Amino acid sequence: MSIGDIDEGERRRGEGIVSEARELLRRLAGHDERLLETVLAPARDSDGELASLARALDRRTRLLVCLGALLAVDAPTTALRCAVELASTSGIDEDAILGALIACASVVGAAELVASAPRLALALGFDLELDGWNGC
Repeated sequence: MSIGDIDEGERRRGEGIVSEARELLRRLAGHDERLLETVLAPARDSDGELASLARALDRRTRLLVCLGALLAVDAPTTALRCAVELASTSGIDEDAILGALIACASVVGAAELVASAPRLALALGFDLELDGWNGC
């Protein structure tokens, strides 16, 4: 399924045609289950419109955005480790990975920044030896 599967009548709003990006957001906000499945499994749409939207960002940026999202949702160290390994094998250095943490700091707030920093350090292979932290 792709955005192109939308009936042309569904796209019309008022006098104009709704842009595909706007329609995509409308359907996501409306909990369109078929679209959610497609978005959450973009490999299935490798030649479709959703894949081309994802390719609007270069690979480096996509990986850093994914890392920032994991940090923002309080992902466990193992998920961060996978993201860091993928980023590292793609040529992204530790400074850029740390930059992802700093870039999302204003969005996630101080509490999440403090909670994410040690998990990211572990994912990067650093041992911070913090008192009272269990490494999760």
